[in-house]
Amino acid sequence: MDTASQIVIRPAQPDGDLAPLRAQVRAFLADTVGDRPPQKRAQSWSGYDPAFSLALGAKGWIGMTWPKAFGGQERSMLERYVVLEELLAAGAPVGGHWVAERQSGPLLMRYADPEVAHEIVPRITRGEVRFCIGMSEPDSGSDLASIRTRGDRVDGGWVVNGTKLWTSNAHRSHYMIALVRTDRSADDKHKGLSQLLIDMRSEGLQVRPIRNLAGEEHFNEVVFDNVFVPDRMVIGEPGQGWAQVTAELTFERSGPERYLSSYALLAEMVDHADADDARHAVELGYLVAELSNLRQMSRGIAAMLHRGENPQLAAANVKDLGALFEQRIPEVAHQLFGHELRPDGSPFVATHCHLTQTVPSFSLRGGTREILRGIIARGLGVR
Repeated sequence: MDTASQIVIRPAQPDGDLAPLRAQVRAFLADTVGDRPPQKRAQSWSGYDPAFSLALGAKGWIGMTWPKAFGGQERSMLERYVVLEELLAAGAPVGGHWVAERQSGPLLMRYADPEVAHEIVPRITRGEVRFCIGMSEPDSGSDLASIRTRGDRVDGGWVVNGTKLWTSNAHRSHYMIALVRTDRSADDKHKGLSQLLIDMRSEGLQVRPIRNLAGEEHFNEVVFDNVFVPDRMVIGEPGQGWAQVTAELTFERSGPERYLSSYALLAEMVDHADADDARHAVELGYLVAELSNLRQMSRGIAAMLHRGENPQLAAANVKDLGALFEQRIPEVAHQLFGHELRPDGSPFVATHCHLTQTVPSFSLRGGTREILRGIIARGLGVR
């Protein structure tokens, strides 16, 4: 792992003032996850380890760009990028705090009731609280605006009924931020939507696991049967959920996880390559070059966020190209090494087996390829 990490994850431009931070993170990771096998490293941002999240929070590396009033460190987006990149390259189990840090915290700080935000967000920075996202639903496909889960107004709050699907780590989460329809009379399906902060211990809420192709159960179906949500848990103004959720998806699509999800396998391929086989050199060279390009694009998005610019178009582009890259890595591994894919094989084979099973989902999470390309086409003025 160490050799391949140094070969592939090397700044295309000098880190400058960021170099000490990168060294600190690498030293921390060597102590905490240095002996993690590659098949486990391949599950980095879906890997779940509450103790690791607490340790990372104690270092001040969760929510590090956030205001100090919310428990943050007020550090730059580029510093955050360095930390995320090192975590993912090392295959650290960041799933316990990932959604909360990437999406939920920023959303709460911007839109939630101040008392609620100040109560919950500092707990995110400490790695204590976990979030899931309630967007997808049965029969809605990629058309998020077609959701049917509804919130009906009652005294003191809302009663929620409906179903969310493919909700990652719902069975482990403390809260869900759910997009629900609170005004069914709106003539535009993008209107009348609201985001609610829902306590996962609420009466009437049921979580049902969904086993995936790899035999894992991190996806879930979440059913709401007359679940009461107090008014203070409405995020932003009722009916403004669509604008908020599209901003949230930009955060989801912009990070290095969008091209590093298959990195553990690429590192194994580099370590096992035959130096005398020209085909190995050519194919791996292409992959490393593409990784370098994607990395530069993603770092550019971090710089845009640092400048306060809107990276929606760039984020969609990186997410689309990153998924294609991640899905190709297991194919190239098969062409070069021809493994019989067995989950009980060598660490290299087990890593290859795991990613072959999971990469088909990479073009679904965070928006399907068709949705992303529609965003890109509109941004370029050709649609």
